[in-house]
Amino acid sequence: MAIRLEGVQLTSLSDRGDVLQKSDQTFTLEVSNENNVPVVRIHSGSHQVLRFSLGDCGSTVHVCPAGKSAFMVHINGSSFILHFQSEFEMTRFQNVVDGAQHDHQTKQKSVFENRTEEASATQYFQFYGYLSQQQNMMQDYIRTSTYQKAMLQNHEDFRNKVVLDVGAGSCILSFFAIQAGASKVYAVEASNIAAQAELLVKANRLSDRITVIPKKIEEINLPEEVDIIISEPMGYMLFNERMLESYMHAKKWLKPGGKMFPTVGDLHVAPFSDDSLYMEQFNKANFWYQQSFHGVNLTSLREAALQEFLRQPVVDTFDIRICLARSVKYTVNFETAAESDLHRIEIPLNYTTHQAGAIHGLAFWFDVAFHGSMQSVWLSTAPTEPLTHWYQVRCLLRSPLYVKHGQKLTGKVVLIANKRQSYDIDIELECPRSGVRSTNRLDLKNPFFHYTGQPVQPPSGTYTTSPSESYWNQYISNGGSMEGNGGGHHNGYGGQDMASLSPNTNVVPVANADPISHTSVLPGGSAQHQYFMPSSVGMATSSFQSLSYQQVGKHRGSRRSEGGRGGGNSYHGTGGTGSSNSGGSGGGGYSSHGGMQTQQSQRGGGSNGGGGGGYVSPGNMQPQSQRGGGGSGPLPNQREGRGPPPSQMQNNRHDIRALLS
Repeated sequence: MAIRLEGVQLTSLSDRGDVLQKSDQTFTLEVSNENNVPVVRIHSGSHQVLRFSLGDCGSTVHVCPAGKSAFMVHINGSSFILHFQSEFEMTRFQNVVDGAQHDHQTKQKSVFENRTEEASATQYFQFYGYLSQQQNMMQDYIRTSTYQKAMLQNHEDFRNKVVLDVGAGSCILSFFAIQAGASKVYAVEASNIAAQAELLVKANRLSDRITVIPKKIEEINLPEEVDIIISEPMGYMLFNERMLESYMHAKKWLKPGGKMFPTVGDLHVAPFSDDSLYMEQFNKANFWYQQSFHGVNLTSLREAALQEFLRQPVVDTFDIRICLARSVKYTVNFETAAESDLHRIEIPLNYTTHQAGAIHGLAFWFDVAFHGSMQSVWLSTAPTEPLTHWYQVRCLLRSPLYVKHGQKLTGKVVLIANKRQSYDIDIELECPRSGVRSTNRLDLKNPFFHYTGQPVQPPSGTYTTSPSESYWNQYISNGGSMEGNGGGHHNGYGGQDMASLSPNTNVVPVANADPISHTSVLPGGSAQHQYFMPSSVGMATSSFQSLSYQQVGKHRGSRRSEGGRGGGNSYHGTGGTGSSNSGGSGGGGYSSHGGMQTQQSQRGGGSNGGGGGGYVSPGNMQPQSQRGGGGSGPLPNQREGRGPPPSQMQNNRHDIRALLS
């Protein structure tokens, strides 16, 4: 392509569109190909007046017709009008522009578009455009509070700095950055929630400091480099949704030596044993064994159904003691890794079992760290920590492996990225001594949401002594008194029967009679006793790496389970009596039952269930709960990597699981 047009005149415009200068001189306009991109040169003899590439149309160069014989050009903040001698010459130039724009649209897709199916992207951004989904993530107080704490405790990294928020959603992280002292935040959000985020920014009078950009991070242009990038890009098993790649793509705007929050991510992989889960998935396929289902023989599809059920990663939580060996850790440093590093991830596995049993698959969870200049803060989704909307994920083997104590295991996990914003997972485990091997391929895009809200069950065969005798011995050694050993009549939980107390006696257990500190309200609306700290919001070290292998009382609740039920060898305390509209206060001790019911309350229920009080974490209040205890928890949903579908899971609570070495 080579076009030459004579007699072109130039007019320069101000920012308001006023004519600054109109040249009486005529120029020559030439269009030539440079690296298959049309480039426009306007010159007079050897003197070049203007040069721009039509390959940059839509980004740094904008062109459009201005009448029948003129074209307007906007280049890097400067505007000009090209006046042609005739409509014919103007049409020739317009054909060149139209061809360049068409080539740009068809040949130059963004990085995101090249790696994502259009249908998947449409569903993805539609899903995150709902306020209910943003609420679900914001109400995960472990997630939200840890992010805020990581920024505020590293305020030196944010003070007077320019911040880029990738996948900003409601802009909650952008607000945290401003709280930490940032001077400017660019909040990039591709879904329709960007319009709602803009309203929040204006309502909080921060439009001069937070700029919402309603585009994909791969398709934006920023006016400056940034000092720090913040984002919440984690999905199930850390990598689902493939947003981590967008997060790392944003590094093209990061200044040398800039920081990323989060900084690193650790994916933990451990072999687990769970006969009931394996049989549950296996038996689902028995439906297809029917030879006369309404007169139809279904048996030909039984094998296909079984394979489909086994290909589903299971999203729920579990007791850490089902893991038969210490987890293998795979670390990604977001500051140094490249996007392409996440296209195929291979994790070699080497285990030495610490107990015997049947291995039914591999369990996955992740921790991420915010390494600031002042302090490191960790966010953990481990089964030993309070539950988040990421839960944990388990991948079943096709057939179990049976191992002894101290046996070696080898294998690998391979995650292969696909265009559905997810991964195909290949898992493999082998016993080198016997040569027995088991594998499976799973589809992370199609998980099975298995969480029910019920307390997790410990694995079978855990006890080496009588649990009943252990409990009563522990109870007595910690000041408990059995009936007939003096004092008033005891109710079996360590507290006196209310009938034996004087009318003026405060019947609320001592553990819940402490003054409430109204300045220490946990996110999610739960009051915290002034003597206690939140369970593990914003840990300074990785929780799983620093586990103390000791028995810790469980503390959890759900809409259909007792709040704050003590577990293991923890000390129990009884809840107070509830009223018709609110449950009783939780019991004392290291963990406790929710309040006892009267009239319309249901174990600390009514319209506001009272939570169990204890060392692990004070019970929270939740409107419309049926049984008290536990935090309000994240709301459920049913797509992508952000929580459970409402038809299959209850509102989760946050708990600390019992651990054994």
